[in-house]
Amino acid sequence: MSDCGCELEADGESQRKTLRMVLAINAAMFVAEIVAGLLASSTGLIADSLDMLADANVYAISLYAVGRSSSIRHKAATASGVLQVVLGISVLIEVVRRFIGGGEPIGAAMMGMGFVALIANAICLKLISRHKHGDINFRASYIFSANDVIANIGVIVSGLLVLLLGSQIPDLIIGIVIAAVVTRGGWQILTESKAASKTK
Repeated sequence: MSDCGCELEADGESQRKTLRMVLAINAAMFVAEIVAGLLASSTGLIADSLDMLADANVYAISLYAVGRSSSIRHKAATASGVLQVVLGISVLIEVVRRFIGGGEPIGAAMMGMGFVALIANAICLKLISRHKHGDINFRASYIFSANDVIANIGVIVSGLLVLLLGSQIPDLIIGIVIAAVVTRGGWQILTESKAASKTK
């Protein structure tokens, strides 16, 4: 009975359940953060909300790839990496637009929403960590979730600095940092996916 494939099927279902949960969390947080970011005129929150949206798409792609062929899983990971790189570039464009257009962000709103997002991403990271040694899509998801936690802490710190300094500069800086972290994560997955496909 050891070769019936039951263990693989159970593992696949566990992965799907985890991905559905983190997908729902990220989709909900995207809506909450984009609204808060626009109301608070915060580049950091807007950048983080777009990161949430990209992650939701990454989890959807990973959900599609679970249990499928190695070729499909590698293509899904590549799509995830490209999506993250595109997001990073989009955030940089938003930073430039905000710098030119000005606008004073609301530090307290940044800190409050950043803290909520930190809790949400910490939950996602804990869920994903159960499968981080699985295929490339789960390793990608783990990297993205870890990056999100770092970005959330940055938003909270920048919100405090905005309050103390009365300047939009800390908000713009965290926007750039989030863009760099997201882009680096995307390139990391693209590189790993390319290397894995060559060793097949």
